[in-house]
Amino acid sequence: MTDYTDYITIEPGKRSGKACIRGMRITVQDVLSYLASGMSHAEIIADFPELTQNDILACLAYAADTERKYIIVAS
Repeated sequence: MTDYTDYITIEPGKRSGKACIRGMRITVQDVLSYLASGMSHAEIIADFPELTQNDILACLAYAADTERKYIIVAS
């Protein structure tokens, strides 16, 4: 998945403007935290049946794109 824009939404009044999945109240950060804790995609989907495999992949693509955009300034 390279285009996450159909899956990731940012709304100022929802979850303090954090990146969410398809307008739901589940944030990208939530999903990344579950993955970082060792949960599999299947376990996340079992806990949150409204999520899909593509939602999880979109979170990963969003995180990768966000990381790529950071600029490190050497001092």
